[in-house]
This record gives sequence, C-alpha cells and structure tokens, in this order.
Amino acid sequence: MPDLDFWYSIGSTYSFLTIMRLDDWCSEHDASVTWRPFNVRTVMSQQKNIPFAGKPVKSAYMWRDIERRAAKYHMHAQLPAPYPISDLALANQVALLGMEEGWGKNFTQILYRIWFEEGVEAGSETALSEALHRSQQDPRLILSRARSPDIVAALEAETLRAIKLGIFGAPSLVVGNEVFWGDDRLDDALSWARVGHVI
Repeated sequence: MPDLDFWYSIGSTYSFLTIMRLDDWCSEHDASVTWRPFNVRTVMSQQKNIPFAGKPVKSAYMWRDIERRAAKYHMHAQLPAPYPISDLALANQVALLGMEEGWGKNFTQILYRIWFEEGVEAGSETALSEALHRSQQDPRLILSRARSPDIVAALEAETLRAIKLGIFGAPSLVVGNEVFWGDDRLDDALSWARVGHVI
C-alpha cells in the first residue's frame, strides 16, 4: 500500500478540496496517507508570496475554480468562504495536537465543513471551539494546550521540515523527495509512489 505525506494548512482554501475527499480517494486507490499540518503563512511570508490579498481578479478566479471543482466532487460549499482566516497558527497547532492524539484528522474535516459549509471563519475561537466540541474534545482544555510552548514549537518544527522538503504551498503531497502541489496532483503522487514516475 503506497504511503504518502499530505502536507496541508488550515487556512488554505484549496486544501478544502483535498481534505474533504481524501479518505474516499485513499479507499478507492488502496493508499495510505499521513496528515501533516504546517503553517503555510510562514512559508509564504518567507518567500514573499501573497497569493490573493489585494488581487481581486485572482481571488474571484480562486473561488470560481473551487466552486467548479467542488461540484465535480459532489461537495457542498457556500462560497466565497470567510478569507483569510484570523488565527491560522492556532488552528494548525490544534490540528497538530490532534494528530498526536488521534483526533486531528476528524477535527480538520469538521473545521473545514464549518468554514466552507456554514460560513464561520476557521481561525475564530467560535469555529475552533465548535469543531473541537463535535470531535468530542474539551475546547477550553485543548485550546489552552494548543497554545503551549511545546505545541507552538512543534508546529514551527513541522513548518521548517516542510520548507526543507521544498514545499511552498498547500495542499502538497510528498513521496520521498518528490513534491506534488495542488489538489489536482493526487493521482500523480500516487503514480510516483507506486512506479517511480507519473503515468
């Protein structure tokens, strides 16, 4: 069973498309994926890459593109969703803590539903608390732990690891040293994992 690393950042709009279909995709292709949250804002800041802020034409294209692809995958979304999100780091710190404890993937999927289907900004304490509640976690306890120096440092370390791998955006899949950026690169990443080239 091919194993891929899925690098994503809560706050990435295009990650919605991958996050909401990845489980079904893995089942369909008999693939195993390790979910790896990181801080894409840190990466983009380091690279002086501001993808959509202050770019209305590009932003309009992004939302229409996501709308088209969501329809292709039979996903429901109310677009445009609130963007950018306020506390991107905290949202990913919660996800990383959850990955360590086994509830991070479920939390991420629920938070994206709250963001894209219910229109509640994903970095807000309202959205984070509700996603934790629906994940059977204590919001006050988890948010406090997610703000701890250990988890802050852990997300920074994962982000540095992403940078060293050559990741510059989310979502990205990594197979060995090969980076595949974008929701539309899942099949290419799987091909590489299986046969060492893109079919």
